[in-house]
Amino acid sequence: MEFHYISAEYLTIERVGQILEQGIKLRLSDDAHGRIERCREYLNHKMQTQAEPIYGITTGFGSLCNISVGADDLGKLQRNLVMSHACGTGERVPSEVVRLMLLLKVQSLSYGHSGVQLCTVERLVEMFNEDVLPVVYRQGSLGASGDLAPLAHLSLPLLGLGEVEVDGEVHPASEVLARKGWEPIELQSKEGLALLNGTQFMSAYGVWSLLKAGSLSRWADTIAAMSLDAFDGRIEPFCDEVHIVRGHKGQLSTARRMRELLQGSELIARAKQHVQDPYSFRCIPQVHGAAKDTIDYVSSVLETEINSVTDNPTIFPEQDMVVSAGNFHGEPIALAMDFLTIALSELANISERRTYKLIAGVRGLPNFLVAKPGLNSGFMIPQYTAASIVSQSKTLCMPSSSDSIPSSQGQEDHVSMGSNAATKLARVALNTERVLAIELMNAAQALDFRRPARSSQTIEALHERYRKVVPFIDNDCVMYPHIASSIEFLRNEQ
Repeated sequence: MEFHYISAEYLTIERVGQILEQGIKLRLSDDAHGRIERCREYLNHKMQTQAEPIYGITTGFGSLCNISVGADDLGKLQRNLVMSHACGTGERVPSEVVRLMLLLKVQSLSYGHSGVQLCTVERLVEMFNEDVLPVVYRQGSLGASGDLAPLAHLSLPLLGLGEVEVDGEVHPASEVLARKGWEPIELQSKEGLALLNGTQFMSAYGVWSLLKAGSLSRWADTIAAMSLDAFDGRIEPFCDEVHIVRGHKGQLSTARRMRELLQGSELIARAKQHVQDPYSFRCIPQVHGAAKDTIDYVSSVLETEINSVTDNPTIFPEQDMVVSAGNFHGEPIALAMDFLTIALSELANISERRTYKLIAGVRGLPNFLVAKPGLNSGFMIPQYTAASIVSQSKTLCMPSSSDSIPSSQGQEDHVSMGSNAATKLARVALNTERVLAIELMNAAQALDFRRPARSSQTIEALHERYRKVVPFIDNDCVMYPHIASSIEFLRNEQ
């Protein structure tokens, strides 16, 4: 069995994808063990020797920071924090995102700057490895002071509270802990704050969306190549010379990828009657390439975030410092996730325009891609669906990070709204997947009308695999199952 040793290696977005897809288990490295224990020992000693209050450790939270708490109540203070902050609502967070939250919380706590007990982190590792997934809700975080509400729900099962999902079924956490012989964790000072402060809800959604974005970017090029060939498009706008003189990395790589995908195509090589193509075809390198560059940038920001310490206060045993600061503030990733939302929306936007051109009854293709239009509506309404989805995504491109609402009686007076940026990013990613799936339906149908001429070996092989799940449409039929199958095809083929 393969293990990923927490904090022994830099956690990349690619590595996160491998851990999730391959079912890799977690283990704390020996170094992480030592750092966690040294920090806890230091904090215990600090509380015994320092007379001054330490925020969140010997005081209340937020605007209650000036109220001191007695030594006998420090554990209860942290337990109360977790219980009182579990105020999530709305839809449940998908299980794959909850698994990511567990992974990223363990990663952040492993650096030895959070003051948690080793047994607390080890329990989070056990929950990840045994797929005991806390029930977490999407709404409730402001994206500063950490993802308080969702991380409270993530932490409740440590105390034997809340609910967990096991094998697709939801159970009270107390029942699952008893069945596994896990004793509830007795929180010590600082631990509730360490668990609830942090950006692991936003980051988990951000990483999930990045993994999806990488797949969507690859599919966008491949589907666009099929559409270009089926539309009888020109290959000249994809030559290196055009893109070298502008110099954007993503633009050049997209143009080269399009040429690779269409290498050997009879359709792309034949003489054209038209001098130029619409922007949605001619400017594929510029639009898809900009999305690639955005994905690369956001990946660098998120990778920094998931390898960092984001709870508060931050403890530095070697420097004998406990600093109340603001690493829980989600602004760095909130801005980046809003940027990625726009990029993914644009991939869908240009995709829908290609779909619109394919059904327009031009360049020798029949109206709405059916042999007998009029009697049949053909592919008229899938384009409506794509247009509706694209329009919704445009409204979701309003940047969440441009908003802030004060909380905690004004003590927390500027927040990132990064959690809202993260959840709507995920919505736009799924929307883009649906729009690309509809374009693929249209492109495959249009390609069939070009027979006996053939596309490239790569595109024809894709077409053959696709036709095993989505048929050619001769006459009108119920279309939504085919749209659903097209979406699943994108998810399963990769």
